Amino acid sequence: MILLRSKKHLLPLVVLVIFATLLAACGGNSNTGAQNDGGATTSEPTAAATPTAAPAEEAGTPADASETVTFKAANGDIEVPRNPQRIVDGTAFYTGFFLALGVTPVGVQEGVLNSPYLKDKLAGAQSLGNDPTPENVLALNPDLIVLFSGTEGIEQLEKIAPVVTINYGSKNYKEQLLEFGKLTNKEAEAQAWIQQWEAEINELKPKVQEAVGDKTVSILNPYEKGLYVFGHNYGRGGEIIYSELGMKAPEEAQKKVIDSGTGWAAISMETLPQYAGDIIFTSPWSGDTADPKVVYENAVWLGLPAVKAGNVFQLDPTADTFNDPVTMQAQLQFIADSLLSAK
Repeated sequence: MILLRSKKHLLPLVVLVIFATLLAACGGNSNTGAQNDGGATTSEPTAAATPTAAPAEEAGTPADASETVTFKAANGDIEVPRNPQRIVDGTAFYTGFFLALGVTPVGVQEGVLNSPYLKDKLAGAQSLGNDPTPENVLALNPDLIVLFSGTEGIEQLEKIAPVVTINYGSKNYKEQLLEFGKLTNKEAEAQAWIQQWEAEINELKPKVQEAVGDKTVSILNPYEKGLYVFGHNYGRGGEIIYSELGMKAPEEAQKKVIDSGTGWAAISMETLPQYAGDIIFTSPWSGDTADPKVVYENAVWLGLPAVKAGNVFQLDPTADTFNDPVTMQAQLQFIADSLLSAK
């Protein structure tokens, strides 16, 4: 099961003809980014700051506006602007990384604009709908496009601007922030955010660990066929709960979800007690329209020790799938307060 991937788009021949015409008309503004036609690689993205000589600057243009660097992405070595100004982010789940660096993309997926933690920071950003298409991307005149590996239609988008692809989850959130810092020439901002974040964690962690003691913590989301259990690297507060605050998962969840590296598992109501901790964080799964009451009013759920003790805490379903710095910053105090209040 894939929880994150975009829908496929087929581009009719007529659209290709339109783009050929538009791009020819805009030939004077062609990108300086050389494209990688050799296919995607499976290596993890690591950035390299290798400057490329820039053409003579135009009047009134900053000295480095047309300078490029080589960025090692999942899809190869890509020539990108040293200081990109018009980023189209088609990932949705990584938009908050750019915002944490002080960079507002000109185009984002629709779901990002529904997040209470991100939408107010995206003033001026245009919606790409649920998937970026060449039509709406071209209209934004981007100088850089960021997508997840495997997104459909990358070849067409490469004709508009340099495309950098990211393998979801190949890096933890701190590593990914540093990587985007290199991509946007905001490495100092990335380091500053991490330092501030670690200071906050160091202040909260001993208090939370003392209060929680040996209690186990689960992240459980209902869906139409049962529940998902999440771990330390798949959003839903897992990075904070397990990786930062050092909470313990139930043994079965630790083995199947965390130690396996998958980050999530689908479970049935019958096996729920094996995955349910003394403390539960939950929210309805936003990927389908099933009524969460099927789980929340089920006798198995109601019989869980965490439910009986009042140790169940609701995450915001419009934002809990994100694990970017802005979202986690907004979630941190709620998660810490919930753990501190657990009985």
